[in-house]
Amino acid sequence: MSQQLAYVIITPYSLHKSRTGGILSRLISRTGLDLVAARMFAPGPELVQKYSEAIISTNDPQDRKIQELIRDYILKNLSPDGKTGRRRRVMMLLFKGEDAVRKVRSVVGNLGPDRRVGESIRDTYGDLIYDDNGTVRYFEPAVLAAPTAEEANAKLKLWAQYSDTDGGLLENTIAYHPGETPQRTLVLIKPDNFRFPTGRPGNVIDFFSRTGLYIVAIKVLRMSVADAMEFYGPVREVLRTKLKDVVGAKAKVALEKELGFAIPAETEKQLGEIIGPVFGDNQFENIVRFMAGRAPSEAPAAEQTQPGSEKCIALIYEGVSAVTKIRDVLGPTDPSKAPPGSIRREFGQNIMVNAAHASDSTESATRELGIVKPAENNFRRVVEQFCGGA
Repeated sequence: MSQQLAYVIITPYSLHKSRTGGILSRLISRTGLDLVAARMFAPGPELVQKYSEAIISTNDPQDRKIQELIRDYILKNLSPDGKTGRRRRVMMLLFKGEDAVRKVRSVVGNLGPDRRVGESIRDTYGDLIYDDNGTVRYFEPAVLAAPTAEEANAKLKLWAQYSDTDGGLLENTIAYHPGETPQRTLVLIKPDNFRFPTGRPGNVIDFFSRTGLYIVAIKVLRMSVADAMEFYGPVREVLRTKLKDVVGAKAKVALEKELGFAIPAETEKQLGEIIGPVFGDNQFENIVRFMAGRAPSEAPAAEQTQPGSEKCIALIYEGVSAVTKIRDVLGPTDPSKAPPGSIRREFGQNIMVNAAHASDSTESATRELGIVKPAENNFRRVVEQFCGGA
Protein backbone atom coordinates (compact mmCIF):
# COMPACT_ATOMS: atom_id res chain seq x y z
CA MET A 1 0.00 0.00 0.00
CA SER A 2 1.28 3.48 -0.88
CA GLN A 3 2.43 6.05 1.65
CA GLN A 4 -0.12 8.53 2.96
CA LEU A 5 0.04 11.75 4.93
CA ALA A 6 -2.54 12.09 7.70
CA TYR A 7 -3.24 14.97 10.04
CA VAL A 8 -4.67 15.41 13.50
CA ILE A 9 -5.72 18.80 14.88
CA ILE A 10 -5.77 19.06 18.66
CA THR A 11 -8.58 21.44 19.57
CA PRO A 12 -8.25 24.56 21.76
CA TYR A 13 -10.13 22.83 24.58
CA SER A 14 -7.87 19.77 24.54
CA LEU A 15 -4.82 22.04 24.62
CA HIS A 16 -6.32 24.08 27.45
CA LYS A 17 -6.98 20.91 29.48
CA SER A 18 -3.37 19.71 28.88
CA ARG A 19 -4.45 16.58 27.01
CA THR A 20 -1.78 16.97 24.33
CA GLY A 21 0.55 14.35 25.77
CA GLY A 22 -2.12 11.68 26.15
CA ILE A 23 -3.38 12.26 22.61
CA LEU A 24 0.12 12.14 21.13
CA SER A 25 0.96 8.95 23.06
CA ARG A 26 -1.99 7.13 21.57
CA LEU A 27 -1.36 8.36 18.06
CA ILE A 28 2.29 7.27 18.02
CA SER A 29 2.02 4.00 19.91
CA ARG A 30 -1.22 2.71 18.37
CA THR A 31 -0.67 3.70 14.73
CA GLY A 32 3.05 2.94 14.43
CA LEU A 33 3.28 5.87 12.00
CA ASP A 34 6.11 8.36 11.66
CA LEU A 35 5.48 11.80 13.14
CA VAL A 36 7.00 13.94 10.38
CA ALA A 37 5.87 17.49 11.22
CA ALA A 38 3.97 19.54 13.76
CA ARG A 39 2.94 23.18 13.97
CA MET A 40 0.96 25.45 16.24
CA PHE A 41 -1.77 27.55 14.62
CA ALA A 42 -3.85 30.49 15.76
CA PRO A 43 -6.40 30.36 12.94
CA GLY A 44 -7.84 33.55 11.53
CA PRO A 45 -11.46 33.88 10.35
CA GLU A 46 -10.67 33.09 6.72
CA LEU A 47 -8.93 29.78 7.45
CA VAL A 48 -11.66 28.75 9.90
CA GLN A 49 -14.40 29.52 7.39
CA LYS A 50 -12.73 27.58 4.55
CA TYR A 51 -11.95 24.60 6.74
CA SER A 52 -15.50 24.44 8.11
CA GLU A 53 -16.88 24.45 4.58
CA ALA A 54 -14.84 21.35 3.75
CA ILE A 55 -16.06 19.28 6.71
CA ILE A 56 -19.32 17.84 5.36
CA SER A 57 -18.44 14.75 3.31
CA THR A 58 -20.32 11.79 1.89
CA ASN A 59 -17.15 9.75 2.44
CA ASP A 60 -17.18 10.31 6.19
CA PRO A 61 -18.54 7.29 8.14
CA GLN A 62 -19.89 9.61 10.80
CA ASP A 63 -23.55 10.54 10.70
CA ARG A 64 -24.37 13.71 8.76
CA LYS A 65 -25.66 15.34 11.95
CA ILE A 66 -22.33 14.68 13.67
CA GLN A 67 -20.50 16.23 10.73
CA GLU A 68 -22.72 19.30 11.03
CA LEU A 69 -21.91 19.47 14.75
CA ILE A 70 -18.21 19.39 13.92
CA ARG A 71 -18.64 22.11 11.30
CA ASP A 72 -20.49 24.33 13.75
CA TYR A 73 -17.92 23.54 16.46
CA ILE A 74 -15.09 24.67 14.17
CA LEU A 75 -16.84 27.95 13.40
CA LYS A 76 -17.46 28.65 17.08
CA ASN A 77 -14.36 27.30 18.82
CA LEU A 78 -11.52 27.73 16.31
CA SER A 79 -12.45 31.29 15.40
CA PRO A 80 -10.93 34.20 17.34
CA ASP A 81 -12.70 34.99 20.61
CA GLY A 82 -15.75 37.12 19.86
CA LYS A 83 -15.25 39.39 22.89
CA THR A 84 -11.50 39.95 22.93
CA GLY A 85 -10.53 39.12 19.35
CA ARG A 86 -7.76 36.92 20.75
CA ARG A 87 -6.97 33.98 18.51
CA ARG A 88 -7.19 30.45 19.87
CA ARG A 89 -4.40 27.88 19.79
CA VAL A 90 -4.60 24.58 17.92
CA MET A 91 -1.88 22.05 17.27
CA MET A 92 -1.57 20.17 13.99
CA LEU A 93 0.35 16.89 13.83
CA LEU A 94 1.35 15.16 10.59
CA PHE A 95 1.85 11.40 10.38
CA LYS A 96 3.27 9.51 7.42
CA GLY A 97 3.15 5.84 6.52
CA GLU A 98 1.19 3.09 4.81
CA ASP A 99 -2.58 3.47 5.17
CA ALA A 100 -1.92 6.44 7.45
CA VAL A 101 -5.32 8.12 7.16
CA ARG A 102 -7.28 5.01 8.12
CA LYS A 103 -4.90 4.20 10.99
CA VAL A 104 -5.13 7.70 12.40
CA ARG A 105 -8.90 7.83 12.04
CA SER A 106 -9.19 4.44 13.77
CA VAL A 107 -7.28 5.73 16.81
CA VAL A 108 -9.17 9.06 16.75
CA GLY A 109 -12.54 7.30 16.61
CA ASN A 110 -16.01 8.52 15.67
CA LEU A 111 -18.62 10.28 17.76
CA GLY A 112 -22.05 8.93 18.43
CA PRO A 113 -24.50 7.90 21.16
CA ASP A 114 -23.25 4.28 21.14
CA ARG A 115 -19.54 5.03 21.56
CA ARG A 116 -17.46 2.93 23.95
CA VAL A 117 -15.62 4.41 26.90
CA GLY A 118 -11.86 4.65 26.47
CA GLU A 119 -11.51 2.78 23.18
CA SER A 120 -10.49 5.79 21.07
CA ILE A 121 -9.17 9.30 21.63
CA ARG A 122 -12.66 10.69 21.27
CA ASP A 123 -14.06 8.08 23.66
CA THR A 124 -11.57 9.27 26.29
CA TYR A 125 -11.29 13.00 25.67
CA GLY A 126 -14.37 13.90 23.62
CA ASP A 127 -17.95 14.46 24.72
CA LEU A 128 -21.35 14.23 23.07
CA ILE A 129 -24.11 14.73 25.63
CA TYR A 130 -27.83 14.71 24.84
CA ASP A 131 -30.73 15.76 27.01
CA ASP A 132 -33.88 13.66 27.47
CA ASN A 133 -35.39 15.15 24.32
CA GLY A 134 -32.45 14.14 22.14
CA THR A 135 -31.05 17.68 21.89
CA VAL A 136 -27.30 18.06 22.06
CA ARG A 137 -26.37 19.76 25.35
CA TYR A 138 -22.58 19.61 25.03
CA PHE A 139 -20.18 18.68 22.25
CA GLU A 140 -16.37 18.46 22.25
CA PRO A 141 -14.63 16.35 19.55
CA ALA A 142 -11.15 16.60 21.23
CA VAL A 143 -9.35 16.24 17.88
CA LEU A 144 -10.13 16.65 14.20
CA ALA A 145 -9.00 14.31 11.40
CA ALA A 146 -9.90 13.62 7.77
CA PRO A 147 -11.89 10.49 6.75
CA THR A 148 -10.05 9.74 3.47
CA ALA A 149 -6.61 10.27 1.92
CA GLU A 150 -8.08 12.56 -0.74
CA GLU A 151 -9.77 14.79 1.81
CA ALA A 152 -6.66 14.76 4.01
CA ASN A 153 -4.59 16.03 1.08
CA ALA A 154 -7.08 18.77 0.24
CA LYS A 155 -7.35 19.99 3.82
CA LEU A 156 -3.58 19.82 4.35
CA LYS A 157 -3.09 22.04 1.31
CA LEU A 158 -5.54 24.51 2.82
CA TRP A 159 -3.75 24.65 6.16
CA ALA A 160 -0.37 24.85 4.41
CA GLN A 161 -1.55 27.99 2.57
CA TYR A 162 -2.12 29.69 5.94
CA SER A 163 0.79 28.11 7.81
CA ASP A 164 2.94 31.25 7.62
CA THR A 165 0.28 33.85 8.42
CA ASP A 166 -1.71 31.81 10.97
CA GLY A 167 0.94 29.47 12.37
CA GLY A 168 4.40 29.18 13.89
CA LEU A 169 5.55 30.75 17.14
CA LEU A 170 2.27 32.18 18.40
CA GLU A 171 1.97 35.71 19.76
CA ASN A 172 -0.70 37.18 22.05
CA THR A 173 -2.74 34.01 22.37
CA ILE A 174 -2.54 33.84 26.17
CA ALA A 175 -4.20 36.29 28.57
CA TYR A 176 -2.29 37.25 31.73
CA HIS A 177 -3.30 39.09 34.86
CA PRO A 178 -1.99 42.62 35.42
CA GLY A 179 1.56 42.57 36.72
CA GLU A 180 2.35 39.09 35.41
CA THR A 181 5.45 38.87 33.22
CA PRO A 182 5.54 35.72 31.08
CA GLN A 183 8.72 33.96 29.95
CA ARG A 184 9.40 31.58 27.10
CA THR A 185 11.60 28.53 27.36
CA LEU A 186 12.68 25.74 25.04
CA VAL A 187 12.14 22.04 25.60
CA LEU A 188 13.60 19.27 23.44
CA ILE A 189 12.07 15.80 23.64
CA LYS A 190 15.30 13.90 22.91
CA PRO A 191 15.99 11.09 20.39
CA ASP A 192 15.94 8.33 23.02
CA ASN A 193 12.13 8.71 23.06
CA PHE A 194 11.84 7.84 19.36
CA ARG A 195 13.79 4.58 19.04
CA PHE A 196 10.53 2.77 18.23
CA PRO A 197 6.84 3.75 18.23
CA THR A 198 6.07 4.36 21.88
CA GLY A 199 3.99 6.63 24.05
CA ARG A 200 7.09 8.11 25.71
CA PRO A 201 7.15 11.45 23.83
CA GLY A 202 3.57 12.09 24.88
CA ASN A 203 4.24 10.87 28.42
CA VAL A 204 7.10 13.37 28.76
CA ILE A 205 4.83 16.17 27.53
CA ASP A 206 2.26 15.04 30.11
CA PHE A 207 4.83 15.64 32.85
CA PHE A 208 5.52 19.15 31.54
CA SER A 209 1.78 19.88 31.53
CA ARG A 210 1.93 19.87 35.34
CA THR A 211 3.58 23.29 35.16
CA GLY A 212 0.40 24.97 33.95
CA LEU A 213 2.37 26.58 31.11
CA TYR A 214 1.19 27.00 27.53
CA ILE A 215 2.66 25.51 24.35
CA VAL A 216 3.08 28.29 21.79
CA ALA A 217 5.30 26.50 19.26
CA ILE A 218 6.10 22.94 18.23
CA LYS A 219 8.45 21.57 15.61
CA VAL A 220 9.62 18.10 14.62
CA LEU A 221 13.37 18.57 14.46
CA ARG A 222 16.21 16.56 12.94
CA MET A 223 19.21 18.43 14.27
CA SER A 224 22.19 18.77 11.92
CA VAL A 225 25.71 18.10 13.12
CA ALA A 226 26.47 21.81 12.82
CA ASP A 227 23.40 22.77 14.84
CA ALA A 228 24.17 20.18 17.53
CA MET A 229 27.75 21.50 17.79
CA GLU A 230 26.49 25.05 18.19
CA PHE A 231 23.67 24.07 20.56
CA TYR A 232 25.97 22.15 22.92
CA GLY A 233 28.99 24.39 22.31
CA PRO A 234 28.95 25.88 25.85
CA VAL A 235 29.17 22.35 27.27
CA ARG A 236 32.34 21.48 25.38
CA GLU A 237 34.76 23.57 27.42
CA VAL A 238 33.09 22.44 30.64
CA LEU A 239 33.68 18.81 29.62
CA ARG A 240 37.31 19.55 28.77
CA THR A 241 38.06 21.09 32.19
CA LYS A 242 35.52 19.73 34.65
CA LEU A 243 36.47 16.08 34.21
CA LYS A 244 40.25 16.42 34.60
CA ASP A 245 40.36 15.06 38.15
CA VAL A 246 38.01 12.16 37.35
CA VAL A 247 39.97 11.24 34.22
CA GLY A 248 43.30 11.52 36.05
CA ALA A 249 42.09 9.17 38.78
CA LYS A 250 40.81 6.62 36.26
CA ALA A 251 44.06 6.82 34.29
CA LYS A 252 46.03 6.25 37.50
CA VAL A 253 44.07 3.09 38.35
CA ALA A 254 44.38 1.72 34.80
CA LEU A 255 48.12 2.38 34.57
CA GLU A 256 48.85 0.97 38.01
CA LYS A 257 47.00 -2.22 37.08
CA GLU A 258 48.73 -2.48 33.71
CA LEU A 259 52.26 -1.46 34.76
CA GLY A 260 52.33 -2.88 38.24
CA PHE A 261 53.62 0.12 40.18
CA ALA A 262 52.12 3.05 42.07
CA ILE A 263 51.50 6.37 40.32
CA PRO A 264 52.28 9.39 42.54
CA ALA A 265 49.66 12.11 43.10
CA GLU A 266 51.54 14.69 41.05
CA THR A 267 51.68 12.36 38.06
CA GLU A 268 47.96 11.63 38.47
CA LYS A 269 47.29 15.35 38.24
CA GLN A 270 49.45 15.62 35.12
CA LEU A 271 47.56 12.72 33.55
CA GLY A 272 44.33 14.60 34.18
CA GLU A 273 45.71 17.73 32.54
CA ILE A 274 46.80 15.76 29.47
CA ILE A 275 43.94 13.30 29.05
CA GLY A 276 41.06 15.38 30.46
CA PRO A 277 40.61 17.65 27.42
CA VAL A 278 40.86 14.65 25.07
CA PHE A 279 38.24 12.80 27.11
CA GLY A 280 36.03 15.92 27.10
CA ASP A 281 36.25 16.18 23.32
CA ASN A 282 35.27 12.52 23.05
CA GLN A 283 32.23 13.10 25.29
CA PHE A 284 31.26 16.09 23.15
CA GLU A 285 31.47 13.90 20.03
CA ASN A 286 29.16 11.39 21.71
CA ILE A 287 26.62 14.11 22.56
CA VAL A 288 26.54 15.38 18.96
CA ARG A 289 26.25 11.81 17.65
CA PHE A 290 23.35 11.15 20.03
CA MET A 291 21.46 14.28 18.91
CA ALA A 292 22.30 14.32 15.18
CA GLY A 293 23.18 10.71 14.34
CA ARG A 294 26.83 11.45 13.52
CA ALA A 295 29.76 12.90 15.42
CA PRO A 296 31.61 15.91 13.97
CA SER A 297 34.56 13.67 13.06
CA GLU A 298 32.22 11.35 11.13
CA ALA A 299 30.57 14.05 9.01
CA PRO A 300 32.38 15.73 6.10
CA ALA A 301 32.21 19.51 6.32
CA ALA A 302 29.89 19.70 3.30
CA GLU A 303 27.35 17.44 5.07
CA GLN A 304 27.39 18.96 8.54
CA THR A 305 24.51 21.34 7.84
CA GLN A 306 22.21 18.61 6.49
CA PRO A 307 19.34 17.38 8.70
CA GLY A 308 20.47 14.53 10.93
CA SER A 309 19.03 11.06 11.27
CA GLU A 310 17.75 11.49 14.85
CA LYS A 311 14.34 12.94 15.68
CA CYS A 312 13.42 15.41 18.41
CA ILE A 313 10.33 17.41 19.23
CA ALA A 314 11.04 21.07 20.00
CA LEU A 315 8.43 22.84 22.15
CA ILE A 316 8.20 26.44 23.31
CA TYR A 317 6.42 26.87 26.63
CA GLU A 318 5.15 30.26 27.73
CA GLY A 319 4.03 31.52 31.11
CA VAL A 320 5.05 33.08 34.41
CA SER A 321 8.40 31.70 35.69
CA ALA A 322 8.46 29.30 32.74
CA VAL A 323 12.19 28.51 32.97
CA THR A 324 12.11 27.51 36.63
CA LYS A 325 8.85 25.56 36.40
CA ILE A 326 10.07 23.48 33.45
CA ARG A 327 13.46 22.79 35.05
CA ASP A 328 11.80 21.70 38.30
CA VAL A 329 9.67 19.11 36.50
CA LEU A 330 12.59 17.97 34.33
CA GLY A 331 15.03 17.28 37.17
CA PRO A 332 18.86 17.45 37.24
CA THR A 333 21.04 16.26 34.36
CA ASP A 334 21.99 13.00 36.09
CA PRO A 335 18.86 10.81 36.33
CA SER A 336 20.31 8.97 39.33
CA LYS A 337 20.21 12.25 41.26
CA ALA A 338 16.77 13.34 40.03
CA PRO A 339 13.89 13.31 42.56
CA PRO A 340 10.99 10.87 42.26
CA GLY A 341 8.28 12.18 39.95
CA SER A 342 10.67 14.12 37.74
CA ILE A 343 11.00 13.40 34.04
CA ARG A 344 14.65 12.38 34.17
CA ARG A 345 14.05 10.06 37.13
CA GLU A 346 11.17 8.38 35.29
CA PHE A 347 12.57 8.27 31.76
CA GLY A 348 16.31 9.02 31.87
CA GLN A 349 19.12 6.45 31.69
CA ASN A 350 22.32 8.44 32.16
CA ILE A 351 23.71 11.97 31.91
CA MET A 352 23.42 12.01 28.11
CA VAL A 353 20.39 9.76 27.52
CA ASN A 354 18.12 11.67 29.86
CA ALA A 355 14.81 12.09 28.00
CA ALA A 356 14.65 15.86 27.52
CA HIS A 357 16.49 19.16 27.49
CA ALA A 358 15.24 22.47 28.86
CA SER A 359 16.81 25.93 28.79
CA ASP A 360 18.45 26.82 32.11
CA SER A 361 17.85 30.59 31.83
CA THR A 362 16.05 33.14 29.69
CA GLU A 363 19.41 34.00 28.09
CA SER A 364 20.01 30.35 27.21
CA ALA A 365 16.49 30.09 25.84
CA THR A 366 17.10 33.04 23.52
CA ARG A 367 20.36 31.52 22.26
CA GLU A 368 18.86 28.05 21.80
CA LEU A 369 15.75 29.33 20.04
CA GLY A 370 18.03 31.00 17.51
CA ILE A 371 19.52 27.59 16.69
CA VAL A 372 16.36 25.47 16.77
CA LYS A 373 14.23 28.08 14.90
CA PRO A 374 10.83 26.89 16.16
CA ALA A 375 8.93 29.20 13.80
CA GLU A 376 10.59 27.64 10.74
CA ASN A 377 7.86 26.24 8.52
CA ASN A 378 8.81 22.57 8.09
CA PHE A 379 5.08 21.82 8.10
CA ARG A 380 4.49 23.51 4.77
CA ARG A 381 7.52 21.89 3.19
CA VAL A 382 6.35 18.40 4.19
CA VAL A 383 2.83 19.04 2.88
CA GLU A 384 4.04 20.45 -0.43
CA GLN A 385 6.54 17.65 -0.95
CA PHE A 386 3.83 15.05 -0.40
CA CYS A 387 0.68 16.72 -1.74
CA GLY A 388 2.07 19.28 -4.17
CA GLY A 389 1.43 23.02 -4.04
CA ALA A 390 -1.90 24.78 -3.78
